[in-house]
Amino acid sequence: MRHKTFKLSLQKISLVLLTFLSAPLYFSRLLFPEKCFGVMDDGRLDTTVEEVDNHLPSSSSQGVYELNDVEEDEWEMVAKKGNQFVINGQPFYVNGFNTYWLMVFAADQSTRGKVTEVFQQASSVGLTVCRTWAFNDGQWRALQKSPGVYDEDVFKVSVTVAYEAKKYKIRLILSLTNNWDAYGGKAQYVKWGKATGLNLTSDDDFFSHPTLRSYYKAHAVLNRVNTLTNITYKDDPTIFAWELMNEPRCTSDSSGDKLQVCCSSTLGFCINPIQDILIADMAVYVKSMDAKHLLEIGLEGFYGPSAPDRTQFNPNSYATQVGTDFIRNHQVLGVDFASVHIYADSWISQTISDSHIEFIKSWMEAHIEDAERYLGMPVVFAEFGVSSKDPGYNSSFRDTMINMVYKTLLNSTKRGGSGAGSLLWQLFPAGTDYMDDGYAIVLSNSPSTSNIISLHSTRVAIFNSMCSWKCKWGCKKKNPLEAIFYHDDL
Repeated sequence: MRHKTFKLSLQKISLVLLTFLSAPLYFSRLLFPEKCFGVMDDGRLDTTVEEVDNHLPSSSSQGVYELNDVEEDEWEMVAKKGNQFVINGQPFYVNGFNTYWLMVFAADQSTRGKVTEVFQQASSVGLTVCRTWAFNDGQWRALQKSPGVYDEDVFKVSVTVAYEAKKYKIRLILSLTNNWDAYGGKAQYVKWGKATGLNLTSDDDFFSHPTLRSYYKAHAVLNRVNTLTNITYKDDPTIFAWELMNEPRCTSDSSGDKLQVCCSSTLGFCINPIQDILIADMAVYVKSMDAKHLLEIGLEGFYGPSAPDRTQFNPNSYATQVGTDFIRNHQVLGVDFASVHIYADSWISQTISDSHIEFIKSWMEAHIEDAERYLGMPVVFAEFGVSSKDPGYNSSFRDTMINMVYKTLLNSTKRGGSGAGSLLWQLFPAGTDYMDDGYAIVLSNSPSTSNIISLHSTRVAIFNSMCSWKCKWGCKKKNPLEAIFYHDDL
């Protein structure tokens, strides 16, 4: 394997070559650093994607486009400035993926190798962030056997996930529990509460009952030490962010108060003396334990009663009744960035149609606009995909859908907007078909999809390497590199 310093030098040389070969006018930035990077509004060079790719670092087992690769001792936390993510003052736009079952696979010797495989394959197409579960409550191979009681053997092997992720320069978004029954979630917390004699009538009691919230707080992943790296999770830069819950919904209270509003000694003020909290209480609690890492909620992005004029962008009328509220929820103290999911085939119609693509574009643009106008924070489209089980599905449609997501994000990126990245649902290595929910992408079986992901990784990596946050990407200087970012001949 090449020495890291040599590898880094090669990458710098590649960037210089890229500048001369595909963007000679851009060289002025090297001479006049005060002139920041911007994308031109008109005019393009005849620079093909293939020509650009020829002047990027070649693929390796450590990642295909590590243009912003750093020395081991410079592996630092991701932070937030305004509506963008940054590392050491440089932008960090996200191109990533979901693989939820990593911890469960790591807990079994027979499947542990698949954890390495998925990181290796993700790295080969330039993916830099993985979202996965940091919970498995009271189920098969459970991490948490009862509130605050853990299977130490599972904990010991689960550290493999963070170790392997760092090896391939992939950061992790770790979700702390589930709205759904899979892997325990809020339903398991309610079962534990009932077993102690609590009078609970709904799984939504998880959001309001103080005992159940105390169970959640006892899920002490943040203070555990990774025995492979000797780093406490709350100090580990491999972790991009914590997620409070996967897709929280509280259908018993469509007003959204039960999920959001509070009278909490933790916050020190009272908004509504009747209702208890989850989001506000838990966000402040997690931040009190770990102020270094970013935090997000895990919402799907449905608009609620606080913004009736925005509910027109919801996929259906039911979305306003699930007890969540995109704008209101994300205004809570301690939340660093917004999350949105995209499932046109689940929310609009299972049958594939062009209306899905139209919805995706409007859904994304609305949330990017609101993240800029009302929230002042980045927004990550943390799950998006389409099921191969849908009537009318074909891989060409999936590629079109992925292209639309990426194109919409790039339109935000070129003007310094809040569109901070996306995470495919979901990436699988070969041989894990039995876990497939219909949304799995196996890169080795999907060359066209793999090419699209690689190209977007290239574009994102160039932005991350050549921009400085203080430039805000909005200087409107003409730049021939637009041909790289917006060439659609795939």
